[in-house]
Amino acid sequence: MTLPNLVSTDWLAARLNDPGIRIADVRWYLFEKDKTGRGEYARGHIPGAIYLDIDADLASPRGVGPGRHPLPRAEQFADALARAGIGAHTDVVCYDDRGGATAARLWWLLRYFGHDAVSLLDGGIATWIAEGRALQTDAPTFPRAIFVPRARREMLADRHAVEAMRNDPRAVILDSRVAERYAGKIEPIDPRAGHIPGAVNAPLAGNLRAPDDLRFRDALELRARFASLGANDAKQIVAYCGSGVNACQNIFALELAGFAPAQLYEGSWSDWSSLDLPTATGENP
Repeated sequence: MTLPNLVSTDWLAARLNDPGIRIADVRWYLFEKDKTGRGEYARGHIPGAIYLDIDADLASPRGVGPGRHPLPRAEQFADALARAGIGAHTDVVCYDDRGGATAARLWWLLRYFGHDAVSLLDGGIATWIAEGRALQTDAPTFPRAIFVPRARREMLADRHAVEAMRNDPRAVILDSRVAERYAGKIEPIDPRAGHIPGAVNAPLAGNLRAPDDLRFRDALELRARFASLGANDAKQIVAYCGSGVNACQNIFALELAGFAPAQLYEGSWSDWSSLDLPTATGENP
């Protein structure tokens, strides 16, 4: 089966018993101290879904690489997928409850490590629940699979590449954080407030239909959004956020809109702001 980037709840509901599909719950919370992704998964998840954790499965410990969420080591990621029963011929559908803000990290990592058969569930579990569909509380188990990672390093940018890009009029740097963090009005977690000079602000919510409808806008709307930020004329696009997790949703939306693949700045603002590098404040130019 050729798996589209984005699948609907109807599409997934019709295939819940397909042994070739693995559903991954990737809920995770940075600021909500009263709940965890694993806890929400245990309270109820889409039937057949396994849980993959941003910190344990989809990132290396802090200090192993740049920023707060360095990429997982290839062997670490391969082991997490093997335990989840995801192998070379498995189709993967990822979801969260934040419009793809964390599920897109798994989508991006699978692509980065050479596995293209991966989709996001449009609207995630919020839409699934709103439609009155069933949940499951038991965690399913699957036979261990074999996943062989093959990194596509051209999908990544480091701070040296971003430093060069910000002085290149042919490049676009997208800051995926909320406007208040981009402008430097608040900074709840990283060393300094502000943004990379030359970056334009593209908060994730702008890719979604409405605050209470977490499905993605259609391709033409997304195309117009990114065109207004300079993407049409760009030879190179890189996206960043706080730590390289949420920016993957912008990369996903760019692909939905028909743009060439954008790069991810792995360490993102947590890397840039921890070093003696220039910063800027203020609204979008």
